[in-house]
Amino acid sequence: QSRQLQAHLVIRFYNHSRCTHNHLLKIKVKTKTMNLSLALLAVIGSASAFAPSAPTTRAASSLGMVNHLDLQTGQSQLDTAVIDRFNALSYPDGKILAEYVWVDAKGECRSKTRTLPAKKGEAVENLPRWNFDGSSTGQAPGDDSEVILRPCRIFKDPFRPRSDGVDNILVMCDTYTPAGEAIPSNTRAIAAKAFEGRDDEVVWFGLEQEFTLFNLDQKTPLGWPKNGVPNRPQGPYYCSAGPENNFGRAVTDALYRACLYAGLEISGTNGEVMPGQQEYQVGPCIGIDAGDQLFMSRYILQRVCEEFQVYCSLHPKPITEGDWNGAGMHTNVSTKTMREAGGIEAIKTAIYKLGAKHQEHIAVYGEGNELRLSGAFETASIDEFTFGVANRGASVRIGRDTEDDGCGYFEDRRPSSNADPYLVTGKIMATIMEDVDVPVIKPLDRSEA
Repeated sequence: QSRQLQAHLVIRFYNHSRCTHNHLLKIKVKTKTMNLSLALLAVIGSASAFAPSAPTTRAASSLGMVNHLDLQTGQSQLDTAVIDRFNALSYPDGKILAEYVWVDAKGECRSKTRTLPAKKGEAVENLPRWNFDGSSTGQAPGDDSEVILRPCRIFKDPFRPRSDGVDNILVMCDTYTPAGEAIPSNTRAIAAKAFEGRDDEVVWFGLEQEFTLFNLDQKTPLGWPKNGVPNRPQGPYYCSAGPENNFGRAVTDALYRACLYAGLEISGTNGEVMPGQQEYQVGPCIGIDAGDQLFMSRYILQRVCEEFQVYCSLHPKPITEGDWNGAGMHTNVSTKTMREAGGIEAIKTAIYKLGAKHQEHIAVYGEGNELRLSGAFETASIDEFTFGVANRGASVRIGRDTEDDGCGYFEDRRPSSNADPYLVTGKIMATIMEDVDVPVIKPLDRSEA
């Protein structure tokens, strides 16, 4: 019966359509186009009589047509044409935008913007203090939540450039209670005490910031198959070229340009050993400025990754399974005495002092560092202090040029990629400037380099 009904409906549809079509052909119209249009409308109308009725829907609004942002690496559904239209608007004369940046309780950067008279941005001492809700950043209780931002360092804002000869600015700040006391997460204040009164040593720091880029699932590094591992081991990715080797160069290059524009002492970049891992270097910077610049560079890095829609991790061992390098913040150190003729002796003395306080340094050299400092993958063991010439398996390395010249710098390889640069540089400064006698440490055999 079902088949008979279907056949009946088909015959009825055919006859109905044919009759309608013949009727339309008898209508006198001025053009063939109108004749064809009417015939089509008639057929469609006939067919619709046998089609199931569609559910009624509301007319789509402009908001309803916009999808929510998808977690798709490298794609943002924000319309750049719309963004560019607003970015093209001119700034009012005599005013700037100041992005106040600070470090929260987890060691990550936060920021917010305010409008200021352009004259205020010409010197850091001209900038007003500001405040924020510390209960929302883990830096104050809800019943007394105000935390004061004290401007410390000014940089040009690479995300809001302008062409009128005036610069919008990024402002590195540290944090205080309304009574003027440094809050516990203000590690800059701790470092400042270590550098106080040591200007004559003109201590240089060069910080090598490694980081790992992930897809927005926060699980798959760039260049890795989803839920898998690369089909080649470490080796071809370090300082590499080619789409099969280097993953994230565009991000690092954008960071490089943004940091140069901002006025940071960024001195280089390179692809790192693990695929998806990159590095940049900041310095040499004098004293506490190393911490200011490194934290601002991390803020810029996060903003760049926001633009590229990739996730950046500073975890020291983001991939724990398999034979993959971790990520560090190797810290190069040189005092005025170390740079002068015969400075190699001052370098060795500083290294002996670092060895005597090895565990104190490990305590402030970053979270999760025990996963990285395993004694493998170009690291020393977290439990033992060592040093050597050109030895990347040592806690502290002396470069061959420094050994040959008899002066220069040393590299502390222990700090992790997520280490606080204020704590690291301040702790090194405090330790190497102590007037104490410490045991001599035998260097690792040169053949182990």
